[in-house]
Amino acid sequence: MHPIIGLSPMADMTDSAFSKIVRSVVSKYSDKSRLIIFREMVSSEAIVRDSKKTLEMTKINSYERPLIQQIFGSNPSTMAKAASIIVEKYSPEGIDINMGCPVHKMISNFNGAALMKDPELASKIVKTVKASLKIPVSVKMRAGWSKHDECIEFAKVIEDAGADLITVHGRTQKQGYSGIANRDVVAKVKSSISIPVLYNGDIFSCDDFFNALEQTKCDGALIARGALGNPWIFAQIEQCLTRQEPMTITLKDRISVVLEHLDAHISLHGEKSLPTFRKHLSWYFKSVPKFKLYKIDLMKARQKSEIIEILNDFLAKQN
Repeated sequence: MHPIIGLSPMADMTDSAFSKIVRSVVSKYSDKSRLIIFREMVSSEAIVRDSKKTLEMTKINSYERPLIQQIFGSNPSTMAKAASIIVEKYSPEGIDINMGCPVHKMISNFNGAALMKDPELASKIVKTVKASLKIPVSVKMRAGWSKHDECIEFAKVIEDAGADLITVHGRTQKQGYSGIANRDVVAKVKSSISIPVLYNGDIFSCDDFFNALEQTKCDGALIARGALGNPWIFAQIEQCLTRQEPMTITLKDRISVVLEHLDAHISLHGEKSLPTFRKHLSWYFKSVPKFKLYKIDLMKARQKSEIIEILNDFLAKQN
């Protein structure tokens, strides 16, 4: 059985436009992609309050499927109602419950990783959401709140509550995104429960992906920051799985995908959304030599035409 390969949900990053680019890149190199998209989280409270902006974030285009929509919240009935609304409206292939986000805005309202401090409430959320749906329900969690082994018992609680799959990020809430993800503790989770477990944390290459699976024995992995500015990573993993040589990304390839992503971003968010695309530009050109001065100009650009001109000028001067 081949491992599960997934795009991890990331707030303000894994929207429909980025999902489209990831799918587009993979389709150029693989006819039978194993990729599963986990869409950025949305507030269950906002969905239930009929926030049109939030509900629109859960809209699914056919090219994104299979897609799992992540939701967050701490009220079991609200979570279940929100999940039902999303499923009725857009029919995702699954619902993922966020119990791992470490940021203050989330945990201060007892959302995200804060739920790991209350296994009873976490269990009730899973049970209630699961009872309201006929599609798989998964949970994404951290290694723990402050200790790396807290996820082992917590995962058992989540399995008993009826979750179909668990993803474990190998850092604690206290670590945030610093330090190194603990793969040993994720391996212990995998050996402690019977449902599928996905690994998450510090996967930036094909080698990282396969090493993580070897060390944890997980059923697959979700890739987060390793996919930002690098949608090719999924296609490269697919190529490794079929014993092909992973492709080399040229500067021309990179710029072509950036411009495709820019078009998708503007199409989704409107002409005035260019400033919100800059975060992606920083990732795309993070390790590109001689790009520093051009990056400064890109961060000032306010028109699509400016970005095209800057990137084409850089490409021309590298040839």
